[in-house]
Amino acid sequence: MTAEFSVIAFISGRGSNFQNLVTQARDFKVTGVVCDRKDAAGLKFAAEQGIPSYIFDRSDFLSRKEARAAMLTKVRELNPSLIVLAGFMQILTPDFIATFDGKIVNIHPSLLPKYPGLDTHKRALEGGESEHGCTVHFVDTGVDTGPIIAQASCPCEPGDTPDTLAHRVLSLEHKLYPWVVNHLAQGEISLQSNTSSPSMTRPAVTFSEKVKQEALEKGFLLPK
Repeated sequence: MTAEFSVIAFISGRGSNFQNLVTQARDFKVTGVVCDRKDAAGLKFAAEQGIPSYIFDRSDFLSRKEARAAMLTKVRELNPSLIVLAGFMQILTPDFIATFDGKIVNIHPSLLPKYPGLDTHKRALEGGESEHGCTVHFVDTGVDTGPIIAQASCPCEPGDTPDTLAHRVLSLEHKLYPWVVNHLAQGEISLQSNTSSPSMTRPAVTFSEKVKQEALEKGFLLPK
């Protein structure tokens, strides 16, 4: 394991992806949890694992702005190698994203760019999709618009409900997210400025040949 590659997980609830990242960490270490709800179930797991938690519940501050400022100060102090959003239900401020530009990733329950935002499983079924899935992406100031790292898909089956589809997609998330974070820690996946075309300012995600081969073997989708 690359001991110096520290990961801070941001959660708002039970944090099943956070728990899965902890158990499947190979080349990184989850060194802290940031949470915006003092009653979040995932905090119990963090305590059991001896992982420090930093809680920024709105009720403990004079304003949401003050809570967000305190959170930014603390995460700056922690200086993680990577921030992983794992069911964190607050939108990060532009200041926060700029401070940790290229160091924040999220997992979203759809095959982006389809269905950004909420209620993705219901919307996919209503849209008549034949397949659905999840996406790990870098975070920018848009809503689920950052550079895509990898995706995993499953079929939408006859008789599916949003709940049955969500269950299958969550199992994909638990495979895809730790795979991506382990390879980010290894440097096998990286975010690079696009220097080949000065007119294109959007950074590009690059992959080692090892990652490309593993993605093929596991059925994961990488951006073209």
